[in-house]
Amino acid sequence: MTLSEQENPQTVSLTEYIQENFRPSDRLAILLRNRAHTVQRIVTAARITERSFEDWLRYKNDKESYDVYVGMNTLKPGASTRTKEDIHTVRHLYLDLDHDGPAALARIRGSNLVPAANYSINTSPGKYQLVWRVEKVSPEQAEALLRAMARTFGGDPAATDSTRVLRIPGLKNRKYETEFLVEAEKHTDRVYHLLDFPLPSEPRQGDFRPRRQALGSSARPLTQSEHDWAYAKRALARGDDPEEIVRRIADYRADDKHDPLYYARLTVRKAHAESRAMGQRTPSLWTAGRDLNRDA
Repeated sequence: MTLSEQENPQTVSLTEYIQENFRPSDRLAILLRNRAHTVQRIVTAARITERSFEDWLRYKNDKESYDVYVGMNTLKPGASTRTKEDIHTVRHLYLDLDHDGPAALARIRGSNLVPAANYSINTSPGKYQLVWRVEKVSPEQAEALLRAMARTFGGDPAATDSTRVLRIPGLKNRKYETEFLVEAEKHTDRVYHLLDFPLPSEPRQGDFRPRRQALGSSARPLTQSEHDWAYAKRALARGDDPEEIVRRIADYRADDKHDPLYYARLTVRKAHAESRAMGQRTPSLWTAGRDLNRDA
């Protein structure tokens, strides 16, 4: 990142953010979630920037305490869900820094492994999301880079899939007791390619490994089942499709579970129940024609 990009960021509005990051015809997922409900709409970028739609988002955010998110990659024509199979074009790479955010930002800005982010988004005190605009990157290539970035810079490993939704600047984070206005700073207009991210590759097992414990920690290591449960909680809290979470866990445990699909559904159900008991907002477990509250 150049000195001018570091020192002269531009704050962008909701409309500017959508217009600068997507083409008007791009089909995107808008996700709204509060303590009681989850709502998803598939609309064009042009529709999101219309006054009536923005007013609706602001009403839901202000009056009904919905958190509002947008899918960072476009969906296929006719898609009515937000799964990997629905992804049409990868528009962005991103990194979720929910631990020691300012220090993580400093490490990334001083690294030669990634270029200057197009946007840094302050989602809550000390927590940030970085967004890079890209082109000619496949979903598989994008996810490999997302996992490598999370591993290298200490990002959230749950935020490494191509169906990710991120907060929209200009709206409030209503997840916590004290609301927080989400703000985005624009650093550059560049559009990047694979060669701009000379990150080391990583094995497939890194798909959703949790953060390692700090050196010197005396706590016992978590079992893999505990890792799976923790991953399911993080993914549910971010609004991921429960059926997609089940698929990821089942794929990961295919070699060491007699019935990996049953195990994955049970894990997601337990994570959902625990999250609800703690008052956290999670999506309904009814999705894609299947009720995960029932045995498969």
